[in-house]
Amino acid sequence: GFSCLRGLERRLPRGAAELVLVNPSDYHLYTPLLPQVAAGVVNPEDVAVPLRALRRTRLRPGVAIGVDLDARTVTVCDRDGDVTTIGWDRLVLAPGSVTRAFPVPGLKEHAHGFKTITEAVYLRERVLAQLELADGLSEGRERAACTTFVVVGAGLAGTEYVAQMRMFVRSALAAYPRLRAEHIRWIIVDPGRRILSHLDPRLSERALAILRSRDVEVRLGAAVDRLTADTVHLNDGTTVACRLLVWTAGVAAGPLVGELGLPTEKGRLVVGADLAVPGRPDVVALGDAAAVPDLTRPGSVCPQTAQHAMRQGHAAARNVAAGLGYGRARPYRHRDLGAVADLGGGQAVAAPLDLRVTGPAAAAITGAYHLFALPATGNRLRVAVDWALTGLLSRRIVSLGLVPDAAARLSRAEQLSIRPPDG
Repeated sequence: GFSCLRGLERRLPRGAAELVLVNPSDYHLYTPLLPQVAAGVVNPEDVAVPLRALRRTRLRPGVAIGVDLDARTVTVCDRDGDVTTIGWDRLVLAPGSVTRAFPVPGLKEHAHGFKTITEAVYLRERVLAQLELADGLSEGRERAACTTFVVVGAGLAGTEYVAQMRMFVRSALAAYPRLRAEHIRWIIVDPGRRILSHLDPRLSERALAILRSRDVEVRLGAAVDRLTADTVHLNDGTTVACRLLVWTAGVAAGPLVGELGLPTEKGRLVVGADLAVPGRPDVVALGDAAAVPDLTRPGSVCPQTAQHAMRQGHAAARNVAAGLGYGRARPYRHRDLGAVADLGGGQAVAAPLDLRVTGPAAAAITGAYHLFALPATGNRLRVAVDWALTGLLSRRIVSLGLVPDAAARLSRAEQLSIRPPDG
């Protein structure tokens, strides 16, 4: 959505259209760097691109809770619970995705997500709080539960998070004299056969070797059977004493999609290669919430990645502007440029342009990619400074308690429903 609006501001002359953005926050989040936020490498505000950079766009803070396609209106609920409607001539739907939760007993009550700045900050502080508590306990089950961390999902988010946090905790142990490296357990669980399954198998194997060299326990072919406040029960019969489970096992389209009454494919809005909803040229959808045909792989849809979403934003701007008489519309076509995974400590795996790169060279490619992809110069400079300071100084080991536990639980996603509050 941010990319689309920037494109529209460039393509449309002043006075040609009124651009209105409905969004619950005043920033665009660069999600690929969230693992580094959680590990204290990058400051949270440095991955938040201010929406005020959109000079010609009017921001309406709030959540879109309904769309009337016939009346061409959007219903918006603001932070105070007030509900208003906005009329539109062209509608661009980019509600993104939410953490996908499965019907696992205890999951929504006890697991924590990892998709927002709030959750990233919380997870860092929660890990530090558990280390603080464990440092004052004698050896036993309670201390073991405090120093055991389980991550579910070995995709990009889960793998990068556990890799970065393992290094962060190891560096933090100097502040906790009664804890040693062997007291800390990091476990990553995934029902698949390998981690980072979207990468070349050889890169997956290299990433797996890096995790295991850091004593991360990788449980492939396993899943969570049930969860309590201090135990994780796996379907292989294993029970793990644990007080923090991070859930990164998949995403689902934003809940607004299910309320539109439009055709979907696996929960994502069906759109054409021009990003328009079939039969509704005035409605465009993109990003994680849309099943955009992948013209480079006939018969498939584009994966839910930031790379595709940002480029679809440019394409949506071009096609919406063309519909208003400025420029020419074209179908969305983008060949995936490859994927990168930053594992911290100068280690990474990367597949740029069908190449396979590991080690420091991959880390350099990964860093360059993130700086290029960040959509604001100020954020690029701040992230680069963060990296330099992390290399020169020790990370700050302090928990400010800024985020309450309930704000990061999976159950929070249900509370943030698209329906307005009672009354």
